[in-house]
Amino acid sequence: MPPEGIELTRVPAHVGVVMDGNGRWARRRGLPRTEGHGAGEEALFDTVEGALDIGIRWLTVYAFSTENWKRPADEVRYLMRFNESLLLRRRDELNDRGVRIRFAGRRDWRVPRRLVRRMDEALDLTAKNKTMTLTIAFNYGGRAEIVDAVRQLIADRTPANRVDERAIRRHLYVPDMPDPDLVIRTSGEYRISNFLLWELAYSELVFTDVLWPDFRRTDLFDAVREYQRRERRYGAVDT
Repeated sequence: MPPEGIELTRVPAHVGVVMDGNGRWARRRGLPRTEGHGAGEEALFDTVEGALDIGIRWLTVYAFSTENWKRPADEVRYLMRFNESLLLRRRDELNDRGVRIRFAGRRDWRVPRRLVRRMDEALDLTAKNKTMTLTIAFNYGGRAEIVDAVRQLIADRTPANRVDERAIRRHLYVPDMPDPDLVIRTSGEYRISNFLLWELAYSELVFTDVLWPDFRRTDLFDAVREYQRRERRYGAVDT
């Protein structure tokens, strides 16, 4: 049975999530910020299970931004180790559930080589899965993605009159990823924070006060209900 109030025929095909509030969750409990990141793992995988329950085909989560390198060095080191261990712990489980793992973002010198290897292993392991695509935005920034796309167009010697939206899309980090229908941000912040700037031009935005470590599939379902109450006109007029 679907969750009450959700029409499975109108479930968003692609949901993006800005997972925010780990540090505040830990601070309210007198814990180090890193404990909040660890607690966010359960939130992520309960959300994945909820997305699978209602048939969401694409889920994109903002795990580490290009701006997050400005955080204290010990927190950055923790996040690198945590993401590596998370992939090792969870990739088989995701593979068994038919989830294809993708990554969006720059693979520059700052990302540890060991972590890059784990990312590639997860990509290869799950490449043929079709139930859902989980895209992890890691070392990702929306502006950086657009800059990198334009740089590649220039490197390819693309004539100016051939540069259009389709040309830019072909050079995004995940060209075949559909635009998100719904983007959720947790923790009561009302910002996009450089997430999927090109792709969310017509996404529905839902903001929740729930801190990310407390987020569960029921909160995802609430956001989907809100999405289904809205009319999407893409700039046209409702006649």
